[in-house]
Amino acid sequence: MARCLTDLALRCHEVSALRLDSIDWRTGAVRLERGKSRRIDMLPLPQIVGQTLVDYLQRGRPVSSSSAIFVYHRAPRGEEIRKTAVRGAIRRAFGRAGLNYNGTHILRHTAATLMLQGGASIKAIADVLGHRSIDTTLIYTKVDLPHLSQVALPWPGRSS
Repeated sequence: MARCLTDLALRCHEVSALRLDSIDWRTGAVRLERGKSRRIDMLPLPQIVGQTLVDYLQRGRPVSSSSAIFVYHRAPRGEEIRKTAVRGAIRRAFGRAGLNYNGTHILRHTAATLMLQGGASIKAIADVLGHRSIDTTLIYTKVDLPHLSQVALPWPGRSS
């Protein structure tokens, strides 16, 4: 779940809605139904995310007749998880890591910032995040400090 939130920049309800047929293993893509219009988006499936999903499906997922990728491990065992279960799992992971939990949306912001730092265009980031408006995406992409520091001029009167 964490990989889907961080590497694919999915929302909690998108993670809980993933189905076995959402993944096209041959092309390495994830099919998502997004928004109220139920439009279909295809995202590339990074190899690490694909491998993590395979590991979970083979070794971690309880036996279930559900087509959902992620299912409950306790009662109601084997049933499709809800978005609140995704949030809870991430909140507990933050706690184990000693981090303050301010919601899972911070992972989408982080993913957007990392894409920007990696050279992705705002349009490409908007497509991954499922935003129709570039203005919405700009809220997610924070200032790229590593690149900004490379072009910043020294302050007058101070040596760099």
